Amino acid sequence: MKGILGTKIGMTQIWKGDKAVPVTVVLAGPCPVVQRKTAATDGYEAVQVGFSPKSEKRINKPQMGHLKKAGVSGVRYLREFRNFTPAGDTINVDIFAEGEKIDATGTSKGRGHQGVMRRWNFKGGPASHGAKKWHRRPGSIGQRKTPGRVYKGKRMSGHWGVERVTVQNLEVIEVRPGENLILIKGAIPGMTGGLVVLRQAVKGAK
Repeated sequence: MKGILGTKIGMTQIWKGDKAVPVTVVLAGPCPVVQRKTAATDGYEAVQVGFSPKSEKRINKPQMGHLKKAGVSGVRYLREFRNFTPAGDTINVDIFAEGEKIDATGTSKGRGHQGVMRRWNFKGGPASHGAKKWHRRPGSIGQRKTPGRVYKGKRMSGHWGVERVTVQNLEVIEVRPGENLILIKGAIPGMTGGLVVLRQAVKGAK
């Protein structure tokens, strides 16, 4: 289950034969190996890697000590990959190849407080025939005496976005090791400059 960290650069398109393929460009790596966890000492097998984008961020003293022990500096993000044992002390984008299937994880864009029609794709109320101030409302949200409350998880208006989202089985269109770039077919979650975690596809490809 190999993986790497990166930042989303943006979307563009490239030509494959006579077809234009939409791709997302990700600046991935190089990611130093900060810690190797074993079943004997930690109870499970994993590797902890770091990533340092161009934007700097202050880190707290415990994290500074953790990085100093590993001989790494300037790391902003730390993530773990289980069942992955890289050979060297640095993970580069060339661990993936063209045509390989991967899973991309990011934080979705924040949309603020939204109504049920935009947040949950509700139909809304009637537009005419006596409808008054009911066009974008959710409708009934519960019953009367029994149970006398609104069930948990009821889809209503509220904050939308800023959630961890994973898109699976995306195809790697091109890998550019010299520029630390990977071109992924389609869109991936998150805003430009946001952290992206790229993993080997869990479901696999036939």
